[in-house]
Amino acid sequence: GFHCSWLQNYGNFVDNLRLYVRGGTGGMGLPRLGGQGGNGGDVWVVATKNMTLKRIKDKYPQKRFVGGIGGNSSVRALKGDRGKDKEIFAPVGITVTSDDDRKLGDLNAEGDRVRVAKGGPGGSFCSAFQPGRGQAKHIRLDLKLIADLGLVGFPNAGKSSLLTAMSNATPQVASYAFTTLKPEIGKLMYKDYKQISVADLPGLIEGAHINKGMGHKFLKHVERTKQLLFVVDVCGFQLASQTPFRTAFEAVQLLTKELELYKQELVSKPALLVVNKMDLPDAQDKLQQLKEQLQNPDDFSDLLPDDMIPKNYITFRHVVPVSATTGFGIEHLKSCIRESLDEDAAMAMKAIHQERLQALRYQSHDYDIQYYEPPQAGTMSLIW
Repeated sequence: GFHCSWLQNYGNFVDNLRLYVRGGTGGMGLPRLGGQGGNGGDVWVVATKNMTLKRIKDKYPQKRFVGGIGGNSSVRALKGDRGKDKEIFAPVGITVTSDDDRKLGDLNAEGDRVRVAKGGPGGSFCSAFQPGRGQAKHIRLDLKLIADLGLVGFPNAGKSSLLTAMSNATPQVASYAFTTLKPEIGKLMYKDYKQISVADLPGLIEGAHINKGMGHKFLKHVERTKQLLFVVDVCGFQLASQTPFRTAFEAVQLLTKELELYKQELVSKPALLVVNKMDLPDAQDKLQQLKEQLQNPDDFSDLLPDDMIPKNYITFRHVVPVSATTGFGIEHLKSCIRESLDEDAAMAMKAIHQERLQALRYQSHDYDIQYYEPPQAGTMSLIW
């Protein structure tokens, strides 16, 4: 069972990608006239607005990017033309690393660019007029994270007191090169010295996806966490006298809907639900009711207006009742968080391992094919 749910979780939201890149091969030199072939094109990763890693993955299922071939030297043009550069458009807020974990660069702002593979030199006197091959490697694009978990909840849910209750020290305001938002980050410490970071982003309000208040910025940063921690008040809430009262169940569905309207794939991130304020009277009955509703959300969706029913309900890995005020349930919550993150880390390692194995098989089978390029018009093609 778990493997499938993991695939489903990761089927949609993509926070890292492994790509094959190769600089273009240089052009042929011309021995009798000392002509020099053009250099092959380079491969660049370029930060672009409104781009996601998922989009790259969908658009280029092969995940291969190759620079253009350098022009051959000819009687008409002794110096061959340089090959065309290949640009991979990527989102802002990305770290680019090589497969052996060397950092190649950061994309912090729109227009930032990192060269990931250099084209091969054109054939010249020094190389007996034979062209060189471009650099070839696997690279990784990783979405920069602001924290392991992001708190998602309406303003009254008690997120900041929860963060303080869970954290070892007072949560600190953090700033990042790739964003103007300054979330509060709390650090959870464990007996074996492991640390897990949790970000409280400015409050989400109904209608955030339509860009009211900080909402849109907030949602953008939910992508920058590995998992989501939904927080609701067990007794429900009313944001303002003119807005309707919402139960805890309705709050969960509204939060889900906000995420979904902003970016469908966010709902596929692993999520835990914290039911806060368990020190209030009737909390126990309300928790029971919430659990029943979460088990069969379809039976209770008529409680919600049509435009607030999410397409997909979130299945929470853990539903944890706590009281940030009294400290009830906080230790249990910390262990659930740890378990959920460890589970995913193990899965991710397994996936990387499988991908590398596949790549090795692929290289050993098609080594010749890997470097083959279609011949240019009127020239001999070299297959290395």
